[in-house]
Amino acid sequence: MNFDRSLDAPYGIEVRLSRHVARLLACNPGPFTFKGTGVYIVGAGARVAVIDPGPNLPDHIQALKRALGSRQVSHILVTHTHRDHSPAAAALKDWSGAKTYGLPLPSRTAPISPEEGMVDEAHDHDFVPDITVHDGMPIAGDGFELECVATPGHTANHICYALTQEKALFTGDHVMGWSTSVIAPPDGDMGDYLASLEKLAARDEGVFYPTHGSPIPAPKDWLGQLIAHRRMREGQVLSALADGAQTIAALVEKLYPDIQPALRLAATQQLLAHLAHLQARGEAAPQAGAWRLTIGVDGRRP
Repeated sequence: MNFDRSLDAPYGIEVRLSRHVARLLACNPGPFTFKGTGVYIVGAGARVAVIDPGPNLPDHIQALKRALGSRQVSHILVTHTHRDHSPAAAALKDWSGAKTYGLPLPSRTAPISPEEGMVDEAHDHDFVPDITVHDGMPIAGDGFELECVATPGHTANHICYALTQEKALFTGDHVMGWSTSVIAPPDGDMGDYLASLEKLAARDEGVFYPTHGSPIPAPKDWLGQLIAHRRMREGQVLSALADGAQTIAALVEKLYPDIQPALRLAATQQLLAHLAHLQARGEAAPQAGAWRLTIGVDGRRP
């Protein structure tokens, strides 16, 4: 895959990307955040929206306030509730008086545990939006309009925001150019994720603005690569299971032979997401601590 890891942006300074879109990079680089959280400021007038205000870091929040200056924040929008995206919403709301928009944590999300955050950023369990959004919901601003586009998969409560005036889409972590998205069950769902990719492929936006990494100027091409990559991995899982029942550890060794130890847990979660998707389709099932095929390559049940 042709990943774009060229982002070179200053921390804490607003950078204008288009007439209606600017970005401020939070200083929270890491294995799941790349160079850091890109906070988007949307609008060309005195009243703007902020998308994914970022982590609860005092220096970052002060930099965001300085960048906003005398402009009024009319909306605070959150793509999902991972801690690199939503926690700064509380401080920004207190400072600006703007309402927060997004989706709350779903009931299927597990409670806080020591393992949370080991394969992706942990959830911000304190975030509850003032306005719960839904697919297709319009949000009118000062000289701009956003459309909510539900994209579950990376998390169950992930949503993108389309900027009508520029045919642009703020994609959060659902589509990024520097890396594939982590799909970690039970909150992440591979079937939902693939359906959401197909949904975006049917739209007509000409640029994607992910929360991590550079803008994606040819989104349809990139969506095609992402979908093909996941289908390829799914085919590899099925081929491995065709040799007989396999444990998760054995599948990781076969499919990720050169994986770094620090990434082994993340690879395990991706395989679990693929296996859950295959199970939902009736093609694989768990059996005595391993996984087996439930349908042969010829389409017949074994």
